[in-house]
Amino acid sequence: MNRRKLALLFVCLFAASSPALAEGPRARDIGIPLAGKPGALNAITDVAGIEIGQVTLIGGEGALQRGKGPVRTGVTAIIPRGKDSTAPVYAGWETSNAAGEMTGTIWLEERGYLDGPIMITNTHSVGVVRDAVVGWIVDKKWPGSWFTPMVAETYDGFLNDTDGFHVKREHALDALQIAKSGPVAEGSVGGGTGMVCFGFKGGIGTSSRIVTTTVGQYTVGVLVQCNFGLQADLRIAGAQVGQELKGRYAACRSQPSGIEKLPECKPGAEKPGDGSMIAVIATDAPLLPHQLKRLAKRPAHAMGRLGDIGRESSGDIFVAFSTANPQLHSQQMDNISVAAYPNPLLNSIFEGAVQATEEAILNAMVAAKTMTGRDGHRVYGLPHDEVRAILKREGKAGR
Repeated sequence: MNRRKLALLFVCLFAASSPALAEGPRARDIGIPLAGKPGALNAITDVAGIEIGQVTLIGGEGALQRGKGPVRTGVTAIIPRGKDSTAPVYAGWETSNAAGEMTGTIWLEERGYLDGPIMITNTHSVGVVRDAVVGWIVDKKWPGSWFTPMVAETYDGFLNDTDGFHVKREHALDALQIAKSGPVAEGSVGGGTGMVCFGFKGGIGTSSRIVTTTVGQYTVGVLVQCNFGLQADLRIAGAQVGQELKGRYAACRSQPSGIEKLPECKPGAEKPGDGSMIAVIATDAPLLPHQLKRLAKRPAHAMGRLGDIGRESSGDIFVAFSTANPQLHSQQMDNISVAAYPNPLLNSIFEGAVQATEEAILNAMVAAKTMTGRDGHRVYGLPHDEVRAILKREGKAGR
């Protein structure tokens, strides 16, 4: 194995498995006020049984050489009932603007439940990840004779050699193998490694809400891969944060350099596009497929709260699933009884999903640090101190 491949492999495995990456500042830590009661982890894994695995690929710098880098990408796996369960989950999906891809949606729409994991990666790696998941399911001898895995994407070509196809079958399998419950790493990790959100460094973010209703208490968890929005549009707690920061933090292009400290970044003509967002909503409330489809519409409201308008070239695709009704079986031949949730009480579930999605996006941006990628393209991390100062001045800061 050559030195470059060895270095890339080390970064990949460290980022995927190090518990330290699940720590660090989040939106609430820098004083962003957020409504609702989060779960113990404030993550999608507050919904019992869910496992998350992430493989991060970072390597090289300087000018783009297709197939050689620089590499800023990865893959994220969400396993609804964990690796040891073959039971499907009721699910539904929806889109706000469909300039993107999420495989497996047609079959999901038809039958109302989902087998296997949900994977998120970059646009040009959907195929290899999908094939890897099919092999993983077959090797585990899950019930069924054919499978249509759910793999979603957003585009990372501003920072990554996205046409170099650096995400391989083994990376998808590694993400599945290391998936576990507990804290979830955020920011520039997994499929979110090379992503840009509201003109700042974006990536993976997660959050959860505890929802109390007259029929019980439930958890709603969200994981996002945020790669959407224009910097000038960003609003946080109603404050025009993007307008104040855009002149000093616009994505730019530096001169590639082999030294540790890059020269001053000078704005160039190339800018990241409008991008996309993938949102995965999980709940332990016993929602049926038609209710989950309704729930899957809600992330668009959270995006709007932050200033996004759902731009024409954005691929904003969402999926929601319920871990209730574990007696489901993909090869079921007998009648079974399932728990059902009352439609008139859905508003509190909807509210929890919108709140958790908004916080997940902000968590991704707060966690992500400034990154320089292909051709010296640089995207700045959200400046915590300046955001805190703006919110304080506007009378909107939290603790």
